Amino acid sequence: MNYTENYKAIKIDVQAVDFDIDSSIQQLIRDQIDKIGRHSSKINAVDIYFSTEGHGSSAVKIVGMRVGIPGPDVYAEEKGDNLSQLLKSVADKNIRQLEKL
Repeated sequence: MNYTENYKAIKIDVQAVDFDIDSSIQQLIRDQIDKIGRHSSKINAVDIYFSTEGHGSSAVKIVGMRVGIPGPDVYAEEKGDNLSQLLKSVADKNIRQLEKL
């Protein structure tokens, strides 16, 4: 499932390979963008990638997030089982990178 939306003048592009993103995850994405936005007012785009590595019970979910800002973008990726926790984790990693700029 892929979708694009414009949220508070930030272009959000979500790509999910082999699974659907429900409305609760979409809202969590917006919440995390709000959280990141408190640390940088210059965000113009956020790309989020959801995928799965492996098969069956050994499958691991992967979430990657690129935050587009003037200059070098920041990117973080996390692997695990819980999409909500992974999304929060990559948002926190991107916030730490933005604070270093």
